Amino acid sequence: MSELSGLKALVTGGASGIGLATALLLAERGAEVAVLDLDPTAVDKPLRGYVADVSDDASVRAAVTAAAEDLGGLDLLVNNAGIGAVGTVEDNDDAQWHRVFDVNVVGMVRTTRAALPHLRSSPHAAVVNTCSIAATAGLPQRALYSASKGAVLSLTLAMAADHVHEGIRVNCVNPGTADTPWVGRLLDQAADPAAERAALDTRQPMGRLVTAGEVAAAIVYLASPVAASVTGTAIAVDGGMQGLRLRAEAR
Repeated sequence: MSELSGLKALVTGGASGIGLATALLLAERGAEVAVLDLDPTAVDKPLRGYVADVSDDASVRAAVTAAAEDLGGLDLLVNNAGIGAVGTVEDNDDAQWHRVFDVNVVGMVRTTRAALPHLRSSPHAAVVNTCSIAATAGLPQRALYSASKGAVLSLTLAMAADHVHEGIRVNCVNPGTADTPWVGRLLDQAADPAAERAALDTRQPMGRLVTAGEVAAAIVYLASPVAASVTGTAIAVDGGMQGLRLRAEAR
């Protein structure tokens, strides 16, 4: 498949997990892909790696400018970089709240703001934000993370409205709990990692964690010209968490 042939894409947080799976799939579909990450040293060809900290505006602007110059423009932006947080509203202090919002929400603003001048020159411009099931479902011990992803969902809709007349589509993907290095680190911190993984598997109606590749497939669809009439939309890739209400099995 080569529906993205000739298009130039940029993926933040693209050195691992969902970001890396997305970058590789974009390249497989024909795009030239730049990856922005705090540590892009593991990024191999055909991807191009650039150091960037989405919490630092100067860093973001420099990396986006360099990537656009090297690629010869930008058509697609995937705002994937983000960090997590565990706890209720009592558990995270003000500094943590500011840090998570700075990365998860304002980080997307910084990257999009830097990319917009390039996207406006593209006939196939699209932005896809990585949101979360946490934006639409109440999850325990995720108050801060959920609040930041709720903001990402609202930001996506506002961006879509602001830029639709410029020909720039903006959408987001809401993954359920995905089998990524970040989730792996959370599991490692649990008192009983095996039991915690089993609980996460059970929480999703399909009975397993979402894969990074499954989320990447939805992101690449939204970025692709085949989704030319799709904007202001959130696609859930969550194993049924949001929409399904299954009956408990009789014992």
